[in-house]
Amino acid sequence: MTALSPKSFQLELARGVAAITLDRPTRLNSLTFEVYGELAETFEALSSVREARVITIAGAGRGFCSGGDQDDIIAELFARDTRGLLDFTRATGRLIAAIRTVRHPVIASIHGACVGAGAVIASACDLRIADRTAKFGFVFPKVGLSGADMGASYLLPRIVGLGRASELLFFGDLFDAEEALRIGFVNQLVEPGAHRALTAEWAERLAAGPAFANGITKEMIEKEHGMALAQAIEAEAQAQAICMAHPDFRTAHDAWKQKKPPVFEGAPGSDPEHA
Repeated sequence: MTALSPKSFQLELARGVAAITLDRPTRLNSLTFEVYGELAETFEALSSVREARVITIAGAGRGFCSGGDQDDIIAELFARDTRGLLDFTRATGRLIAAIRTVRHPVIASIHGACVGAGAVIASACDLRIADRTAKFGFVFPKVGLSGADMGASYLLPRIVGLGRASELLFFGDLFDAEEALRIGFVNQLVEPGAHRALTAEWAERLAAGPAFANGITKEMIEKEHGMALAQAIEAEAQAQAICMAHPDFRTAHDAWKQKKPPVFEGAPGSDPEHA
């Protein structure tokens, strides 16, 4: 196994899109120790894959991800001491960190169950598209655990606000796709089965966009969370100056002058010598 040839899920790389599909449909794509590890390694490795410009993650079968597997993970945890439990919780957090720090935008394409660790994975993604079959829940309190799992209490308030996040993390109640759209947890809601088409459309648009600048955008969104306004303005001044020195800035200007779409460095259809 290598990070780009995983055994526990599908990974396809074409036209700038690295498409991950969780592939345990008979278990609602529940996560195992192996899946956690391979997903983290894959996201970590994709930062340095120049052919990848955007990442999508979806689930095979009837749902996105139902969280940790009750047999392959939960049952084993009862046999671990505190150090062993901490090893596991750190391993799950490694996956979320890898999604947030990978250079490329990540789109979650959601249908059916998206609960527990699956909901946190979706929260870590940059964009979330769901169809109307989706059901969400940060269900950790239902099994006697803290809602602060895998970074959920860091991520969720940034998406839906502190009050709503507190409600979801204290009660652990399920909420449907309409509610997810209403509170801003998902970006777009589509009819059943249409989530993949819209995900592909958004991924194609991002893949054709300025990958260098998109990477800077993602980095700054993450870094500025803990900054004061003056620090954020200075950080963005430096980041934008770096983007202005990149060839994509000139490419966009020249294309505008010529009244044609820009073809950014490394984008599908660009000169392969410069990809």
